[in-house]
Amino acid sequence: MPADVLPRPSHSVSAEPGGVPRRRTRVLALAEARWAGAALALFLLALPLELAGAPAWAWGPLYALVYAAGGWEPALSGLRELREKVLDVDLLMIVAALGAASIGQVMDGALLIVIFATSGALEALATARTQDAVRGLLDLAPATASRVTAGGGEESVATGDLVVGDVIRIRPGERVGADGRVLGGASEVDQATITGEPLPAPKEPGDEVFAGTLNGTGTLKVAVERDASESVIARIVAMTEEASRTKAPTQLFIEKVEQRYSLGMVAATLAVFLVPLAFGDDMTGSLLRAMTFMIVASPCAVVLATMPPLLSAMANAGRHGVLVKSAVVMERLGQADAVALDKTGTLTEGTPHVTGVHPLPGAALTGDALLALAAAAEDPSEHPLARAVVSAARERGLPLLPASEFTSAPGTGVTATVGGHRVAVGSPARLLRDTGSPAASRAAASAAAMEETGCTAVLVLRDGLPVGVLGIADRIRCDAAATVASLAVLTGGTPMLLTGDNPRAAARLAAEAGITDVRAGLLPEDKAAAVRELERAGHRVLVVGDGVNDAPALAAAHVGIAMGRAGSDLALETADAVIIRDELATVPAVIALSRATRRLVVQNLVIAGVFISVLVAWDLIGHLPLPLGVLGHEGSTVIVGLNGLRLLRETAWSRAAGQSRSGAPAAARQAATVD
Repeated sequence: MPADVLPRPSHSVSAEPGGVPRRRTRVLALAEARWAGAALALFLLALPLELAGAPAWAWGPLYALVYAAGGWEPALSGLRELREKVLDVDLLMIVAALGAASIGQVMDGALLIVIFATSGALEALATARTQDAVRGLLDLAPATASRVTAGGGEESVATGDLVVGDVIRIRPGERVGADGRVLGGASEVDQATITGEPLPAPKEPGDEVFAGTLNGTGTLKVAVERDASESVIARIVAMTEEASRTKAPTQLFIEKVEQRYSLGMVAATLAVFLVPLAFGDDMTGSLLRAMTFMIVASPCAVVLATMPPLLSAMANAGRHGVLVKSAVVMERLGQADAVALDKTGTLTEGTPHVTGVHPLPGAALTGDALLALAAAAEDPSEHPLARAVVSAARERGLPLLPASEFTSAPGTGVTATVGGHRVAVGSPARLLRDTGSPAASRAAASAAAMEETGCTAVLVLRDGLPVGVLGIADRIRCDAAATVASLAVLTGGTPMLLTGDNPRAAARLAAEAGITDVRAGLLPEDKAAAVRELERAGHRVLVVGDGVNDAPALAAAHVGIAMGRAGSDLALETADAVIIRDELATVPAVIALSRATRRLVVQNLVIAGVFISVLVAWDLIGHLPLPLGVLGHEGSTVIVGLNGLRLLRETAWSRAAGQSRSGAPAAARQAATVD
């Protein structure tokens, strides 16, 4: 990626699980945040002095510094826009603030400055954090790779210098340096960052591997098939950036409204000042009327009509484990009419669990005895499947015999001596040598039946003979089915499942959750394409995901929500909201809260609009005294502000959660009938 694509703000770096860097822009490293903080601090110093009746020389200079600290940057930006014949609302606010100060309403103007400076700082911080996350994704791919030379030796080269046709060697524990195809060796590769699969994928000659994925215990020889700039992980970065830039077409509409309002208010203020002068009014009277008009027509009440409800809803959602990143996102959540859900880590817990224990006929083993035997052999292993088997045995309180002579073969399984027997646990395809024997046939049939349900089958051999099969799968969240039903009620359609996992596992999970539209085996670009397909059909899509592979879809969606506990750095930064406590049921609740917020915003806009219209008409038709104009203007802001704060109450969330659940049981029954 060219160096000038992203700015380079100061940031801190820590490590997330797996060694992936997590970059975090420091708030004070942003100039916008420093200036906004200074303006706010100065305002908080000046306001008590003014309210306490201190002389103007005590608080006046502080207010002047508020104007300078918080207003110079938007004023400069506005003047630059003005040179391009564009009058934006930031410049209008600066003019309104200065106009307020010119007729003695210094505090009103300073408050406007603080509000807009703080908003600009938050926007800059969000942008910088997302850029850090995108740049951190590039660190998944290693800086160097071991390239095999013509003579069979090796040389270390930068991964950016690899070309199609090069052959690289990936040793155990290393990250794959380029997209390619396995020429030799066998291993398991953790490619959850690309496909979202919860379990490491076995790799052997002919299989595809992706840059940035983590190799397991075997050594692989890989032929490079894509340049670094064309790798899947590089395309994720490019798609995320592109979708983030084009994500909010409604912002174009807002800019047009701001432009027209700005021009209209400037023209009206000049008319209010110049027309009376033309008819012989004195300069002081015309200026006072014009400044009064600017005060009462300023959009403070409109801003407060929208922000308190949205901010209150954000704070309420935050108390219940949902971090909504901006007021715009809070509003968009309620607009969603289609939902796309990731599978692993979103609808499921994201870790493998033993879902079935099946002793084979003639093995003379109970289910507990089979699980204890397999767990004892797997205990020394660090493989995710082995951990699942051992955890299942410990959850049942089964004693584990000590294992000796332990060996592990990548892609095959483990072998150990347990209780005087040689026990092997691993892949049925690799362990079943003599498929013609009755025991092997029964084992193969049991494994095939288990895989048909979407589970990973694990065969257990004792002294070379099959004795049982274990089924391992990612476990569905306990609230997944109820959440799917609630989302169907709120949006009018059952959510879609988008996953990189295999179709059988996806179908099994979808049947449990009540989902009928399943799209499996998807790469990140396929997920984003599915979201764009829905949006082209006229839908406003909400995407819920957790991994790096979900980031392009999260960015392309109308609104994206990330599961926070195990979510990747990029997904958390790209998403518009984060479920911090990993409670999936909060998704429909926050949608219902957003819709309640939109209703309250409309109510507040009506109140603010009536106040502004009456005050403006009074000033234009009659003579509105400045104190009364300020009182009416400030009174409207107080009314709409207090009205918006109602959403801070606990009852607001309880009502939203109850609304999201209403009708869910019926929807769940309907989904089950369809399945």
